[in-house]
Amino acid sequence: MDINYELLALEFHEREPKGKIHTGLSKPLDSQMDLAIAYSPGVAGPCREIHKNPDLSYRYTGRGNLVGVITNGTAVLGLGDIGPFAAKPVMEGKAALFKKFADIDVFDLELNCQDADEFCAAVKALEPTFGGINLEDIKAPECFYIEERLRATMSIPVFHDDQHGTAIIASAAFINALEITGRTIEATRVVFSGGGAAAIATATMFITLGVKPENILMVDSKGVIFEGREKGMNAYKAHFARKTSLRTLAQALVDADAFVGVSQANVLDPAALKAMAPNPIIFALANPDPEIKPDLAKSVRPDAIIATGRSDYPNQVNNVLGFPFIFRGALDVQARTINDAMKLAAAEAIAKLAKEEVPEEVLKAYTKNDPYTFGRDYLIPKPVDPRVLLYVAPAVAKAAMDSGVARLKIDLDEYRHKIEMILGPTRRMIRTLRNQINEATVLNKKRPTIVIPHGHDSRVIKAASQVYYEGGDINIILLGSPTTILEHAEALSIKNFDKKVEIIDPLKDRRLPAFCEDLYTLRQRKGVSRLAATELLRNHNYYAAMMVRQGVADAMISGLIEPYVRSLRPILEVIGCPPQATLAGVNILAYGKKLFFIADGTINIDPSPEKLADIAETTAAFARKYLTEPIRVALLSFSSFGSNNHPKNQKVARATQLLGQRKVPFAFDGEIQADIALSAKLQESEFPFCQLGGSANVLVFPDLESANICYKVLSSLKECKVIGPILLGPTHPANILERSATTHELVNMIYITALR
Repeated sequence: MDINYELLALEFHEREPKGKIHTGLSKPLDSQMDLAIAYSPGVAGPCREIHKNPDLSYRYTGRGNLVGVITNGTAVLGLGDIGPFAAKPVMEGKAALFKKFADIDVFDLELNCQDADEFCAAVKALEPTFGGINLEDIKAPECFYIEERLRATMSIPVFHDDQHGTAIIASAAFINALEITGRTIEATRVVFSGGGAAAIATATMFITLGVKPENILMVDSKGVIFEGREKGMNAYKAHFARKTSLRTLAQALVDADAFVGVSQANVLDPAALKAMAPNPIIFALANPDPEIKPDLAKSVRPDAIIATGRSDYPNQVNNVLGFPFIFRGALDVQARTINDAMKLAAAEAIAKLAKEEVPEEVLKAYTKNDPYTFGRDYLIPKPVDPRVLLYVAPAVAKAAMDSGVARLKIDLDEYRHKIEMILGPTRRMIRTLRNQINEATVLNKKRPTIVIPHGHDSRVIKAASQVYYEGGDINIILLGSPTTILEHAEALSIKNFDKKVEIIDPLKDRRLPAFCEDLYTLRQRKGVSRLAATELLRNHNYYAAMMVRQGVADAMISGLIEPYVRSLRPILEVIGCPPQATLAGVNILAYGKKLFFIADGTINIDPSPEKLADIAETTAAFARKYLTEPIRVALLSFSSFGSNNHPKNQKVARATQLLGQRKVPFAFDGEIQADIALSAKLQESEFPFCQLGGSANVLVFPDLESANICYKVLSSLKECKVIGPILLGPTHPANILERSATTHELVNMIYITALR
């Protein structure tokens, strides 16, 4: 059934609040002091400093993270000259994409202005407001003149996305298409259908890549652009006029290597396609309907590589892969412009990323877990791939610094860490863990080894492969039938999987007899005979635990297909816990830019005061590895500081007293309600004696029931990301994932387990 997207969009856009964007506050305005600092009289301070040096506007205002998306609505994609009022939904959409993918703020400005000089004057006057200008949906040839003039007169980046965005993404796809078809760029003949902004910018960038100008033919609605042609010409098209007798698109395409369409639907005749060179590259980018439908093109030329501008076909050339991340890199070094070096760096970064393994979150968004690997149907990453930010923005920033257009010089390694926060604190945390693991590997000259049962599970296979490609410096052992596991990997389009991991079939492992004897010796007074030990080791969880116990592996991760309690038993029986150790389950909650540690939601059902104090101390020690801010432990209850004398509250109060007697090296208090624990202002106003000293980041719940319900509810909220549960206490690192865990969660757990 066809989906009526326009009808759905009407309901979507009119839903409260109207449109798609709104402004928000970046600083608190909750008190008289806040208002005095944010506005009068305190605001005079930054005003005076900026008056002395206008560049300080980047320091004291949001200018450095603010882009103007500006149009006059004369060439809205697929709709034409619909004017500035009707163009606003598109500009709001552009603003939403900037914020979503690169955390860049936007004011969208729709100018009721047809005259190019008046348009330039209006935009130029706005320079003090913005860190960059994204021009959008302005008709040709005025768009060329407007951008050229503004670039010449403004000292911030001015970027016409209809030109350069398309050019950058098409160039990335073109780089990889040339590689797949075995072509050299110098010998490649390219035919363009279209003579507007996108066509001219893309052709210009192809020349920058290395295509020879004489190997490019451009065809507009009047035919081939040739030397001496007068009809429908302008100064920008004239750059692509060639000395040729060819006059039609069909004639131009004979033996051509590539077709790039940025024109209109169905202009590429199948017969003309048939006349192209072997393995033709077809970029049919007209929206919403391409120059030729991919299924028709494939029926005529099965050897063709095909890209379109649509998400429902492979190889979508979409500007969202470019502009958010290009501006991110440009803004963060306070670039004066976006030059050819920066555009080329973006294209090369996008092309490079396509060769990396595709994360599960991307597969889920687009393909219902169908595999995507670099090749004819996967030339460039998908727009929702979160790694594009981490590839493109640093590449653009580096190119800006290297080419001398950056006001700031930044450390690129630190910068990658910084922008990873845009993707959430968990990603930055995992990157830090990866770096620490790599450093420890170099220092110890030994990689950590993790064994994972149930190696045939697709999540396990994909996670192991992803860790390998990320250079995590971790050896992974999978348990199961090598034949079955490799067949599953092949079905997931993961090649040479046996080179990335070690696969062990426990029933054929030479260590099985020794493991059986050790397990019998360990558990013989717990009712386990030699025969029972042999049977237990048929369970991969027991075998993995024995590998850890014997030092074959350093750690294990189980769960995924069995209940938590059943997976826990082998860990306790075989690996065990040191004397006096506290066994507890901790979840890491990422919300906004903060991390919270929640305990205990998996092990201790109704802990005693002594056990609660132990859990608090153990969790705080664990959190210290991940937090740079001071540790603040709140022992939670349904009342605060004796306001309700219920036995449950008395238990928490007693645990707090015990912590005080231990002289622990962190701030703590309880019993305390969650809202008080998380609000420094409430603590100050209502309970000035509270010892937390600020918002708590370690939350210790009075029982398993409340902790489990809390983290389960929070994990279902889109704004929250939960890692765990992480098992604290075993003699060697061992963790248990829930059966609903995703590949992404398993990857995170591999890194967490490897470092402990």
